[in-house]
Amino acid sequence: MKKIIAMLLVVVLLCGDLAACGGSKEGDKKEDKKDFKAGFIFLHDENSTYDLNFINAAEAACKKLGVECIIKTNIAESNDCKEAALDLVDQGCGFVFADSFGHEDFMIEAAKEQPDVQFAHATGTKAHTAGLDNYHNAFASIYEGRYLAGVAAGMKLQEMIDAGKIKPEEAKIGYVGAFTYAEVVSGYTSFFLGAQSIVPTATMEVQFTGSWYDETAEKEAATTLINNKCVLISQHADSMGAPTACEDAGVPDVSYNGSTVDACPNTFIVSSRIDWTPYLEYAIKATMDGDKIDTDWTGTLSTGSVALTEVNEKAAAPGTAEKIEEVKKALEDGSVHVFDTAKFKVGGKNLDSYKADVDTDEAFTPDTEVISDGYFHESEYRSAPYFDLRIDGIKLLNEKY
Repeated sequence: MKKIIAMLLVVVLLCGDLAACGGSKEGDKKEDKKDFKAGFIFLHDENSTYDLNFINAAEAACKKLGVECIIKTNIAESNDCKEAALDLVDQGCGFVFADSFGHEDFMIEAAKEQPDVQFAHATGTKAHTAGLDNYHNAFASIYEGRYLAGVAAGMKLQEMIDAGKIKPEEAKIGYVGAFTYAEVVSGYTSFFLGAQSIVPTATMEVQFTGSWYDETAEKEAATTLINNKCVLISQHADSMGAPTACEDAGVPDVSYNGSTVDACPNTFIVSSRIDWTPYLEYAIKATMDGDKIDTDWTGTLSTGSVALTEVNEKAAAPGTAEKIEEVKKALEDGSVHVFDTAKFKVGGKNLDSYKADVDTDEAFTPDTEVISDGYFHESEYRSAPYFDLRIDGIKLLNEKY
């Protein structure tokens, strides 16, 4: 008996504890999590408001989970993306994420070559048809955030009308858009409908730049809109070009992806953005735990994925923050829908049916009925937006992009 006890003591001393010798895998699991690496591919760097929003989320999620964060910036929408993804795998990343629409095909190629690694992509459209267990798309119902930002814009327009600065028919909004993709169309339309919910006479002009990030082109686009007598500007583009033009001209501005109040204290009203932290925490943790990741994940107001900055009281109309909170609650409880078909017309008519391109193919063939219960169901059949209707009241100044 003494010999047996002595042998057991030796085993314990050599192993440290019984768990290290296989008595429990909990210690191994914690060690695996400690050594886990997550890799990120960004189209631009911190100078882009779009990419900075992702960078902040990636760092926050990794810090909370206690994992190593490896970031690659200025990765083009080309084979450079695939090479960057595979390099991150070589560095030991078990989860790889890319942030730009044009990265998708290259991320899919990388996922096919590395089936043991989980790949995720923001704004993509192909995960639900790609047939890969290790490739995922994610987005959020940012159209609700855009709508709320539009409500703030409408409050400002109404303030200008009440003060006699403009007439109701002069409540014209200018919008700087990158491309004519559904994501941009969904964004500017939801923003416009939010503004119109406050000022029914509001109209909008959209100027496209043909680039996600081109400070000169975005500033020129905003200036063109201001010269066209647009009295408030918003954007779906990633630089400080449009906000700077507004501050220079003294025109109210609703930005995107983060506050511009420091650079534009006199004109910045509010900004909507997707907070990617909840998704990245979820997807990284699922990867570490060996759990399944949703093929298409859509964050919402309730998940904390759709966020607005604080309202800049210096530029905003009185009562704006309170009005935003009121409408937010209505969106969350379903008493208000952004794309309520009674609230907009296409060619002078309200719609009760529309097929959208959800299962994207090369011809962008409409394949899914998306109007029911009196509203267009955006980001429910896949995470990325597919609202591509050209509604009345919005004029596109250039559609070549």
